[in-house]
Amino acid sequence: MSVVVPGRTAEEERLAPVTAALSAVRNLSGLAPGLVVRDETGWVPATWLTDGSLTGELLDAARVRWQASPHAAAALAFKSYAYWLALPSVIGWVRALQVPLTHPADVLVRAEGPGRFDVIGLRPSVTVAVPPYGAPAPLPGGVRVVRDEAALLEALRSSLLDAHLVPMIEAIQDRVRISRRALLGSIASGVANGILRAAETLPGALVERHVRTALEVLDIADLIELVRGPYGEPGVRRRTCCLQFTVPHGTACASCCIRHQEALCD
Repeated sequence: MSVVVPGRTAEEERLAPVTAALSAVRNLSGLAPGLVVRDETGWVPATWLTDGSLTGELLDAARVRWQASPHAAAALAFKSYAYWLALPSVIGWVRALQVPLTHPADVLVRAEGPGRFDVIGLRPSVTVAVPPYGAPAPLPGGVRVVRDEAALLEALRSSLLDAHLVPMIEAIQDRVRISRRALLGSIASGVANGILRAAETLPGALVERHVRTALEVLDIADLIELVRGPYGEPGVRRRTCCLQFTVPHGTACASCCIRHQEALCD
């Protein structure tokens, strides 16, 4: 249950458990400071990415940033976007049982320097989903109480995947020849890595259960596998390729499938 702090705005109050959970995470360079954007100057709505209006500009920026071929630029742009978009929701779920619903109309995107187009913020109108046992009292506006944790995850899926990232994939595929499976693989790795960052202090078995649960709800559990690092820490190995190794001076990413002969990468 959140504690009411005098002087906080309604959206700060509503998102306080999520922003508190995010504050423990190192490197939030892809998220707006404080997560909520009050002055939209220089920002554009994510609906322009899901309906295709801004897709060309996103892909052009990615080609400049990575000096990449069109399909590699699309893969890398989507990988970055999916990770930052998912991070508040998955960390909010794991650490606070509260999920900001990332419907495109409630998400803003900003260009951050030449060739970069991947800083994400939330509008004050964003709805936060909570189960009954996590709902603040009194219940503020903009909070949606769901039946239980399973319904919380379904709400996460509906807003993050069905309403946002899948339409964005379709808009990208209208412009670039690229595998849907490869782009879904970036969602899987982004969600899994976000959960690993959220759960660094939790037992490994519990972390793995969180990852499996989320990816099963999203129907993308087959696109990554969890592996153990040299000290037994959980890590992610993709089963699809993000094409990072194809760009000038590019190296295989940490979760790359092509460096492991036993993994099938497509």
